[in-house]
Amino acid sequence: MLHLRVISPPELSDGVLEVLETCVGVVNIVVLPGAARSPAGDLVQFDVAREAANEVIEHLQRLGLHSEGSIAAEEVDLSISEVSERAQEEAPGDGDDAVVWAEFAQRVGDDSRLTWAFLAFLMIATQIAAIGVIVNSPILIVGAMVLGPEFGAIAAICFGLIRADRLLIGRALRTLAVGFAAALVITFACALAWRWLGWIDSGSLRTGHEEIEFIVKPDRWSFIVALLAGAAGVLSVTAGKSSALVGVFISVTTVPAAGYFAVAAALSRWGDMGASAVQLGVNVAGMIISGVLTLLVQRAYWSRFGMRLPAPPGRR
Repeated sequence: MLHLRVISPPELSDGVLEVLETCVGVVNIVVLPGAARSPAGDLVQFDVAREAANEVIEHLQRLGLHSEGSIAAEEVDLSISEVSERAQEEAPGDGDDAVVWAEFAQRVGDDSRLTWAFLAFLMIATQIAAIGVIVNSPILIVGAMVLGPEFGAIAAICFGLIRADRLLIGRALRTLAVGFAAALVITFACALAWRWLGWIDSGSLRTGHEEIEFIVKPDRWSFIVALLAGAAGVLSVTAGKSSALVGVFISVTTVPAAGYFAVAAALSRWGDMGASAVQLGVNVAGMIISGVLTLLVQRAYWSRFGMRLPAPPGRR
């Protein structure tokens, strides 16, 4: 269930209540006339099944509440109510499968922004990956995969492509490009310092690194894994399953490839640089392709239910 808080100008409140009283999956409606101060208006609160949320939010937006009032939503972690259970049963589909498009749009919009936190996490993850490459530690490689924040920007590109949103696509691409460029420069500088200190040399990547050679050996399996990871990543974001998203991070070698590239550049290993760059490109391309396809399938499926929900018995 989602809990929505709506601030409505008094002249729109009757329309808001008509929407809520005729939609499947809406319960626990509370109206406090004149309670809101900024913006001024009536406060309306209610719960709605996730699978019915798109219709409700879209109707409220058509009334103009996103510009003249306010619409806020949050997850309901615990609901002990037979009325709520019946509402979820009446709504078509299952809540875990539902995509609340407004929620997803806001999340990927936030994740596509270039922030200091994004840069810091990507730089740290790339340096950890570089150290994992040098010491031949799969554990460090996996840790770098989990720490990398790049999937949010990739999901934003996927969403931007299905909506033809050039602004979102451009912002996400800039975030990825600047983020990886900064991470590579910092990691390359660190690798040069390690070489100058004598901690690594031109032979550091030649032998004893069989366990992490997959980073510089892109093949058909790399692309298939990227496709699967992209689909799983989008599903985990749309369903709010953060535990599944961690598995996506561990599946793809974007950050490890960047770390390997920086170390190989510092050691003048041009072949490994090219192979790791290809690995990075294969993973990003595979995730974008499957992410777009997954979103298209979800949109096609939910357009049959979320846009034209029938009214429940007794509310006609």
